[in-house]
Amino acid sequence: MNRKILLMLLAAGTLSVVSTVSAAEPPTAEAVEPPAQAATGTTEETGTLVADASAEAKAEAEAADSLAALRIRLQPKRIESTFDTNGLTVIDTLDSGNDAVQVVLFSNNTWKYVRNREIAKDSTIFEKYWDTTTLFPYKDVDMSAMPRSVVIDLIDSLTSYHCPYQGSVHPRGKYGPRRRRQHQGVDLPLKMGDPVYATFCGRVRISQYNKGGYGNLVIIRHDNGLETYYGHLSERMVEPGQWVEAGQIIGLGGSTGRSTGPHLHFETRYYGQSFDPERLIDFKNGMLCRETFLLKKSFFSIYSNAGQDFEDEIANEEQDKKEAAEKAAMRYHTIRSGDTLGALARKYGTTVTNICRLNGIKSTTILRLGRKLRVR
Repeated sequence: MNRKILLMLLAAGTLSVVSTVSAAEPPTAEAVEPPAQAATGTTEETGTLVADASAEAKAEAEAADSLAALRIRLQPKRIESTFDTNGLTVIDTLDSGNDAVQVVLFSNNTWKYVRNREIAKDSTIFEKYWDTTTLFPYKDVDMSAMPRSVVIDLIDSLTSYHCPYQGSVHPRGKYGPRRRRQHQGVDLPLKMGDPVYATFCGRVRISQYNKGGYGNLVIIRHDNGLETYYGHLSERMVEPGQWVEAGQIIGLGGSTGRSTGPHLHFETRYYGQSFDPERLIDFKNGMLCRETFLLKKSFFSIYSNAGQDFEDEIANEEQDKKEAAEKAAMRYHTIRSGDTLGALARKYGTTVTNICRLNGIKSTTILRLGRKLRVR
């Protein structure tokens, strides 16, 4: 395929920037963005023009087909979790005809393609910036050189998906700022000991107890360059450097670290930069939202050059409890014949001034029958 023709089509299409994630460095704008004149189909160097018109037409058709296929993969879909192989016995491993791919047969008469990691290992993804003790090993990465958007394949014929834990995201545990505090992931309430699954295929980078607030934490780096974080686990069931498949149990739900109750703190990051996991996953229904994801720089949090500040979570929880207590203490009175502000103040142990403040009225306001006044 003529790469130049493909870039020209991408420039003329609706996608801002397209890149393939397969290297240890984030793609640079220079590497994926065509020169300005490419959009017009011209070039200053006539020596680079395709000499054979038929070959050029063929290359252009192939590029158009590739772009059309990419647009299809980017469309929203409902992709279920892969079948659960935990507890199944591997009956046999067969040769697929490709040394990098194996066919695994399970005891329940199911099978799946699995990469032979000894051969198919991407030494760049799983070696550069590889640190099994430090949460953020990307300090030397220049994210300013990253293009405005990057195409990331989430699943293909060899890599699958499994919801880390199916359930509704806690309404006060969504991604993003809350009371001017940044939440780097999502919180999924669960029961102590519930299984937590690897979201995609990949390799465990970190499995340790984190004193910064995550508690028992597992971080998995995936073949597409993404990393997923699983925090507050009661038990970790994988080790650093271990290869895992999507749907493999990597730990059990818990409340370790700076936690206010059993839940899974789940994060998605790209070169250390966090973005909203709900852009990828419908947690309530356990569905992956698309095969291929267009990750934009605008999705990143400006606070994501480090881990989650769980002191913020605790502060939010304390504020929630305070507000809940205040709401529970609220009392209302429906005005009846003969009621006065003074009588209501004495009845409910408050003052006329406080009743007026709570209801935005004056002491001279006429009390109409049936009106509800907040008295506490």
